[in-house]
Amino acid sequence: MSPPRITEQVGTLVAAALAVHARGPAEPALRAVADRLSQPLRVAIAGRVKAGKSTLLNALVGQQLAATDAGECTRIVTWYVDGLTYRITLHPRGGPPRQLPFRRLHGALDIALDGVATEDVERLVVDWPAPVLREMTLIDTPGMGSTSTEVGLRTEALLTPGGADDAEDGPGDVDAVVYLIRHVHGEDVRFLEAFQDGSVDRRPINTVGVLARADEVGHAKPDALGVAARVAERYAADQRIRALCRTVVPVAGLLAASAAGLRETEYRAIELLAASPDVDRLLVTADRLLAGAPELDLLADERAALLDRFGMFGLRLAVRLIRDRHVASATDLARELLTASGLPALRTILSDQFAGRADVLKARSALMGLEAILRRHPLPAAAGLLHEAERVRAGAHEFAEIVLVDRLRSGAVPLAEEELHEAELLLGVTGADARSRLRLTADAGPDTVRKAAAEQHLRWQRRAEHPATSREVGQAARVLVRTCEGILGEFAAG
Repeated sequence: MSPPRITEQVGTLVAAALAVHARGPAEPALRAVADRLSQPLRVAIAGRVKAGKSTLLNALVGQQLAATDAGECTRIVTWYVDGLTYRITLHPRGGPPRQLPFRRLHGALDIALDGVATEDVERLVVDWPAPVLREMTLIDTPGMGSTSTEVGLRTEALLTPGGADDAEDGPGDVDAVVYLIRHVHGEDVRFLEAFQDGSVDRRPINTVGVLARADEVGHAKPDALGVAARVAERYAADQRIRALCRTVVPVAGLLAASAAGLRETEYRAIELLAASPDVDRLLVTADRLLAGAPELDLLADERAALLDRFGMFGLRLAVRLIRDRHVASATDLARELLTASGLPALRTILSDQFAGRADVLKARSALMGLEAILRRHPLPAAAGLLHEAERVRAGAHEFAEIVLVDRLRSGAVPLAEEELHEAELLLGVTGADARSRLRLTADAGPDTVRKAAAEQHLRWQRRAEHPATSREVGQAARVLVRTCEGILGEFAAG
């Protein structure tokens, strides 16, 4: 019989703690921990002011929900969860939650706070039917580095373990973070360090960096996204960033959001722009486009709307695709723009890395929460549960893999570059499934998987047992051996 999954082990501990603390002061917090194990992964989108967080969230959801202007709701932590209906709930800092009226304004949600000051709002929860929200709850956060210290502190309180008003019984509300970077700023590094600093070691595996507004990195020129890709690679190789997040990917959020909601009328307007003999001059600057040309059959407000929706880079790319006959419909154009934006690469990372490790990340968060509650509300009958929680933490191979990824990223394990790359692959840095770990194609058969796993098992076993192997490398190799054993067990011949 295979051992219970890590979520089952943690769930059993939480259930036992609930039985001991029934009707006591710790019961509500323990029920919240139990609920967390059955809910989707919680992923926060964070970054400095004007980094493009709300725009990226809209692109990921595929709908224009989050307001991207400087309205009052951008200063409030907002959760987007999968719902059976459309509903917005305000959770005040004091008092019961209540539903709020809302409408769609220029596509985005226009939420009336019903007389409640933003500083009195703990969070807004937006229930919205959307496929991506079935897989993970997305949390839009106020910008770091705001002129209002209080606004930035709301994000730190949410994401920093123990930092939230109600987080004294847990590690914080977030399992993973998408952190938007425009330039590597000292505050970015400080925040990432704070998010991963708690009662456990840092966890770069649950943080991904996004080089946001990637089209602006190359000044909206034709090769802008290529420039952004090279900058992202440089950031990802930076030892400070590498030790704090698993990778950095470039994403043109505005382009992705516009592509996701591209309308037929917009396609026709871009067709008219592409057909203009003066289009090259018009797209040199925004001012020229807005001024227009006598023969351009687009009203000033139509041109302004296109610029607002697609940006200068998006319009230049769309016009080029139409003129070069690479697209012939709104559907074709939306597909090409979405691909160019870099969003599919980020979605793959979120799916393979975050959703693929959802059980481990949720179990880790829940275990941290459980341990904090047991320490804060000690009862003689629960003393053994704290020891058992520590035993689960120490014995769970899933946690050992995450710890090893951190150590490899921080340079604590002296492996050669090739070995380091192979070790990270085997630990699931580019995909938690067996085939990704072994660098095999998705259609590789069981025999191929078993053979590759056996080769890796032998390789790392020899490395662990070699007399010249250092203590750090030996410990790492033994974790990798156990990973291979797990794969071999999963694909054991029938």
